[in-house]
Amino acid sequence: MSVELNHTIVYSQDNREAAEFFVNLLGLEITSEWGPFIAVQLSNGVTLDFATIPAERIAPQHYAFLVSEEEFDAAYAQITRRGIEHYADPHRKEPGAINHNDGGRGVYFMDPSGHAMELITVPYGGWTS
Repeated sequence: MSVELNHTIVYSQDNREAAEFFVNLLGLEITSEWGPFIAVQLSNGVTLDFATIPAERIAPQHYAFLVSEEEFDAAYAQITRRGIEHYADPHRKEPGAINHNDGGRGVYFMDPSGHAMELITVPYGGWTS
């Protein structure tokens, strides 16, 4: 049996603001809108379906994205140009920096709804054959 993640719902204070924050940062596009969802499809076919819910019902989640070196450079330029607080670590003890784990680079930042976002250029544990 083949099991693949198809989509996940990202609860947001404002689904349009959250989706646009994400697509503008990573150079993606909103791929569809249906009912309460604004969808953004990733290169592996998974969609993030942004949905608006009351702020007090949002439980912060962590979303990590594997990106190319070029995509990292472009996104990190956006992060610094837009003054988005960012960190080299998930505990936010190294502000304004990136990490160099497993031979790649990584950065953590928060989205408008308080979700912890992470960009990495190499999977944890490094590339395997």
